Amino acid sequence: MSAISEAKGAPQSSLLPMTIIGILFFIFGFVTWLNGSLIPFLKIICELNEFQALFVTFAFYIAYTVMALPMSYILKKTGYKDGMAIGLGIMAVGSLLFIPAAQSANYLLFLVALFVLGTGLTILQTASNPYVVHIGPRESAAMRISIMGLINKGAGVMVPLLFTALVLSGLDNFSSEHLAALNEVERAAQISELSARLVMPYIYMAVALVFLIGLVKFSSLPELEFDEPGAEHKNATGIMQFPQVVLGAVALFCYVGIEVIAGDTIGLYGAGLGVQNFASLTSYTMVFMVIGYLIGVTCIPKIISQEAALIGSSVAGVLCIFGATMASTESTAIAQVLWGWSGIPVIPDSVTFVAMMGLAHALVWPSVWPLALQGLGKFTAQGSALLIMGISGGAILPLAFGQVALFADTQMAYWVGLPCYLFILFYALKGHKMRSWK
Repeated sequence: MSAISEAKGAPQSSLLPMTIIGILFFIFGFVTWLNGSLIPFLKIICELNEFQALFVTFAFYIAYTVMALPMSYILKKTGYKDGMAIGLGIMAVGSLLFIPAAQSANYLLFLVALFVLGTGLTILQTASNPYVVHIGPRESAAMRISIMGLINKGAGVMVPLLFTALVLSGLDNFSSEHLAALNEVERAAQISELSARLVMPYIYMAVALVFLIGLVKFSSLPELEFDEPGAEHKNATGIMQFPQVVLGAVALFCYVGIEVIAGDTIGLYGAGLGVQNFASLTSYTMVFMVIGYLIGVTCIPKIISQEAALIGSSVAGVLCIFGATMASTESTAIAQVLWGWSGIPVIPDSVTFVAMMGLAHALVWPSVWPLALQGLGKFTAQGSALLIMGISGGAILPLAFGQVALFADTQMAYWVGLPCYLFILFYALKGHKMRSWK
């Protein structure tokens, strides 16, 4: 029996809720994967080192940890539908904060704007993921989340290309070396011109978010209502009594950390190796993630179970870590075989393995959510908030990556991902089955 009770007046078809949630997942992807292009951009205009530049991911993802539980209380008071509208409003404010940040080229203001955007996304993610899990049979929840992932990562493919077209067009000398060669007055003028190019894209984003507030607020999206948890937890008083959720949050911490590393550092890594199209390298990772989600949509649960998908993802991730840290930084043989025939620019083998991490871990998020939320009943909102807090891995693990990159080199820093994939393997084999801490 599903943990969701049918909302009053809810339509029988899940098409409308899936469509609206799909639009929200596109926004998640658009805002989230813009960071991959922002990092090398802000590194240059704010004159940062690699470690400082990765505070972009810290400011954005730490919001999920700081704000997840407060946002779950908002959901409890307002309901899921109004909570989504509030989240979109917070994101619109965050988008507008990019205007003074860009006009002043002040890195601290950029980080504040990113934190506000992350806060808005926190409430949206806390509300929307349970919707997708409970809108149909639990066994096919990973398939539905994979559809959302396709939309999310499709936005991730588009964002770096749009960023390059709208912000970097005509900037053939966009590099730290070019700016360093200018005198102080010329450099200040160039930085001001570059940062001002961010203003209009974020104005467009704010307008789109306001439109979406109306779409969600006035739609017939049904409210979620949950039954009591299963018999083994009928006397539960808090979410920490559900091991599958707590361990699931740790698994998502590991997953999001390595996902962000694969998507947001590939541009820095490529730039360091002299790859010409470094600003668009995030698109390569996103394309591989889209392929992974297509596998989820077509194969779960007909061919593979959610548990099997999680096991396969973790093992493939381990193999990609070995490839990223040990493969050649000069040879492009793997890319030549995979897509060289298509005319898409090829990249070094080591960078290719970083991009293929996207394929390796694509099904972790869709698989963990239904496994972790099973049987929570009225604790679903708290469980969702705890899982969302796992997104803080995107704040912390890239900083660990940055520190290793400073003291060793960027290629060796990808070893940070190995323990992440190993914990996900543990969760796939045992962690999701635990129903008590004894």
